[in-house]
Amino acid sequence: MVSTTVATLCAVTLSAPSSSAENGNADCKNLPGERATSGWTNYEELGKRLAQIEATSHGRVNVDVIGESNRGRDIYAARVGTGDRVLLITSEIHGNEKTGTEALLQMLKTLGSSGSAQAKAIRENLTIVAVPKFNPDGAELNRRQNDFPWSEVVQKFPQLAGTNPPYYYNNGAQGFDINRDFSADLTAEPSPETRPTNETLPGMYLTNESRALRDLYVNLRDEFGKVHAYVDLHHMGPCNQNNDTEQYVTVSLDFPPLGSEVDGNPRYADWPLLDQDASRRHALAAALGMIDHGGNGSGTNSPFVGGVSRYVHYQVADGYSYDRDYAGQARSAFALNGSATVLFEVRGQSHAWGQKQNGMLTQVVQAGLFGIADRMADKSVDNLNGNHFYDLPKYW
Repeated sequence: MVSTTVATLCAVTLSAPSSSAENGNADCKNLPGERATSGWTNYEELGKRLAQIEATSHGRVNVDVIGESNRGRDIYAARVGTGDRVLLITSEIHGNEKTGTEALLQMLKTLGSSGSAQAKAIRENLTIVAVPKFNPDGAELNRRQNDFPWSEVVQKFPQLAGTNPPYYYNNGAQGFDINRDFSADLTAEPSPETRPTNETLPGMYLTNESRALRDLYVNLRDEFGKVHAYVDLHHMGPCNQNNDTEQYVTVSLDFPPLGSEVDGNPRYADWPLLDQDASRRHALAAALGMIDHGGNGSGTNSPFVGGVSRYVHYQVADGYSYDRDYAGQARSAFALNGSATVLFEVRGQSHAWGQKQNGMLTQVVQAGLFGIADRMADKSVDNLNGNHFYDLPKYW
């Protein structure tokens, strides 16, 4: 019965554009101007806001430092709840993708101070650990990469002397796309032999940031037995439209891109804990949360809620030329270790929207996070039909 309801809700609510949805002729380009960061929480403000949330939470929220960036900035993690299921969430792994940070701060404030039945249920049945600004150096530079020149990499890892950088190092930025620096082997250390040359190969754990998140993940796994779900918050392009409706994509969702689904992910046969259906169920829970909470419960009337979609997930079985496979992403590495993992991709780069649009998009992200948290807390996520994830519209 639950599955039927989910399928109907997705088909009706997410696919059909409303009269107030943005039409196909709307200007979809990122707004002109400087790469502004005004209106977003910067690194200095983050520490103050987290301290305030912790202080007013009456002991419900605990803030810790899990590591330092290459330039010595603290990487903060905030923990709330006492449940035996664990939800790990990161934002700003790419430093110019910021709505997730604001959504996490709002979520932590609510869970820390609210006496609502919803907040109580989440706190009692779930443990949430949030890393709201995972790449603080990149965030301060307002760019995708961190700040870690290859010369400094070799100083830190002298075994790499004479080795070329991996494919995810950017010479111009002198830094890394941190979301390619992960490996399912949580004990891996950098070596010349393991240098990846393309995205189908795991990363090297070169960056302070990836190593800090790996350590956090391992510590949570040791404490709880497993990390039940991991959510990674990102941004995508502004001009994608759903194929059937031309509704602009607001947030797209994905499960891990790990090769051929139809063949059962044969490249990852040595990782039996991989559960792609669990990831699809959690992604579906996020979509349902956006419907439940977005736009004050009227998601179909908001162009920033009505465009929930599936993220690009190319498969040969569907007629594409290759199976999408990104072994070095955090969500892939953690999925291979038994976590359900979900990608959020929010429309448009965060520096390019006006204040109203940023606020609306932040609310959508927060609604999706609560959609997952609610359904993990009451365990209804276990009863969703992962195949209904495919009822969400696609745009590619």
